[in-house]
Amino acid sequence: MTESPPSPRPRALGAFTRICALPWLLAGAALLAPALPATAAGNSPSLMLANVYQPGIALQDYWVSEKLDGVRGYWDGEKLLTRGGERIAAPAWFTAGWPRQPLDGELWAGRGQFSKAVSTVRQQTPDDAAWRALRFMVFDLPTQAGTFTERIPALNGVVSRIDQPWVQAVAQSRVASHAELQRLLAKTVRLGGEGLMLHRGASLYKGARNDDLLKVKTHEDAEARVLAHLPGQGKYAAALGALLVETVREDGVPGTRFKLGTGFSDEQRRHPPPVGSVVTYRFRGLNDSGVPRFASFLRIREDMAPARP
Repeated sequence: MTESPPSPRPRALGAFTRICALPWLLAGAALLAPALPATAAGNSPSLMLANVYQPGIALQDYWVSEKLDGVRGYWDGEKLLTRGGERIAAPAWFTAGWPRQPLDGELWAGRGQFSKAVSTVRQQTPDDAAWRALRFMVFDLPTQAGTFTERIPALNGVVSRIDQPWVQAVAQSRVASHAELQRLLAKTVRLGGEGLMLHRGASLYKGARNDDLLKVKTHEDAEARVLAHLPGQGKYAAALGALLVETVREDGVPGTRFKLGTGFSDEQRRHPPPVGSVVTYRFRGLNDSGVPRFASFLRIREDMAPARP
């Protein structure tokens, strides 16, 4: 993810509605909306990314941890970077004494505090009080030799030597069955957590998305980039009806385009996510053409950069 300055507030919906009401947009926005360029990668760190868990895998091969709803942070041995490679303006005291060894983790403000974490990390002038509410939860050592099972004690040792209360190693445990995994998931969600992560014990650290790392959640979600605002009808005649979005692909190839029309508050319909921004949506599988089924807006991904013109 590439961090960017806060997006400007969208223009009043009057102008937006008049533009969206143009016949060509109403008739064929999905075909005519221009493809937006992929976010520039810059010097993005090569991070290990997760696939989605499906029942049937050998769970005894995996370690389990809580999925933390924060901002991915990568310490390259000198500075903190976002997933997209942009430098995070952390206070000097926050990273004082950190090793030259890279650390992969999550800047986390606690369960249900994603917005607070994003707001803190995005500030170009760090707010000490806000940063004191963050923890850097370390879950891997990208350059450490050995399997993940072998990297766990090494990671715990590094965190112990840093000896700062805001730097913590993510706890890892084991489960024996799918039923046990589902019970742990239900308990985690009930306590306000987002879900679980599975990490194959025998895996080496690879900067790619693969089944060595899996996310376990009560629902599926993904990201899409906003291409256009489509006008509403009836109660929402002067507001947003739906977003025309395109799924985000890591290879830069244009993704699947579809309309995202549910899950918005009245305020979000009056002031919708800006064109070019990235949003997270929930869904229940894909139909035969690859379009997400029952897609619903969840939130703006303010930790991911809008498309650049």
